[in-house]
Amino acid sequence: MNDIPSSSDHSQPRAGWPGAAQPRADLPDINRPDADDSRADDRSLDDRDTDQPPADQVEEARRIVEQSSRILVLTGAGISTESGIPDFRGPNGVWTKDPDAEKYSTIEYYMNDENLRIRGWSRRVDNPTWGAEPNAGHEAVVALERSGKVHLLVTQNVDGLHLSAGSDPERVVEIHGSVRGAMCTSCDWRGEISDVLDRVRAGESDPRCELCGGILKSTTIFFGEHLVEADLQRSYDAAGDCDLILAVGTSLSVYPVAALVPHAVNTGAKLVILNAEETQFDLSADAVLRGSIGEVLPQLLP
Repeated sequence: MNDIPSSSDHSQPRAGWPGAAQPRADLPDINRPDADDSRADDRSLDDRDTDQPPADQVEEARRIVEQSSRILVLTGAGISTESGIPDFRGPNGVWTKDPDAEKYSTIEYYMNDENLRIRGWSRRVDNPTWGAEPNAGHEAVVALERSGKVHLLVTQNVDGLHLSAGSDPERVVEIHGSVRGAMCTSCDWRGEISDVLDRVRAGESDPRCELCGGILKSTTIFFGEHLVEADLQRSYDAAGDCDLILAVGTSLSVYPVAALVPHAVNTGAKLVILNAEETQFDLSADAVLRGSIGEVLPQLLP
């Protein structure tokens, strides 16, 4: 079980909703930063179209990357499905198979339903993330970072695979948190979720904080919770200061993260999109590529 969805029904900005602080007047504001829409890549790896983008399009994108020096990399669900992590609303998604599963990621339900928490912890023990490994797409991002060109990496995924691949933690913003951490909802305790899962395996069905007895959860951001203001502000600042935004495996349909794209473009940055499906920003992009992220992204390295 992932604690945050990789999809959303919301495709437009919703200004004025309560929630994470709004660092700029033109940045949409919502109370729950849904992770990326499953349209980023809602097919299984075996069912995907294996056609690669035309060579001239790849070369144009590679040229743009080579000429850039301050790249904001934005990643979504598509880069993780190639590591075997399922999406949520795709044909084989977690919520497609079990619509009630969304409640496990809704803070109101989670805090008030002990039986739901018990089932949730049981699901976490079998989370496919624990057996997932970074793929060639994650490794390509690391290589680009080590070339000195990456200004910031903002990921909508909670699986921690960018860090596992070797990305510099100082240059990574996990905008929706991480499934690999645990926290108390009553005090300031934080720790590794693996330690809490060991307690579940040992027989604790609804483990509580050992400091204060409070309810524990993963460090992902649930429905009804706020984005971390500092992470949102840092991402928005980077978008305004980059010379290229490279969007990988994201439908660019979920706000406020999607707002990074027009902000970057409006301040002079180029836009390269690598995604399985069309996005609302394709017509504004300098290059749009379709194909396997693990196969195409390494070809863009300078």
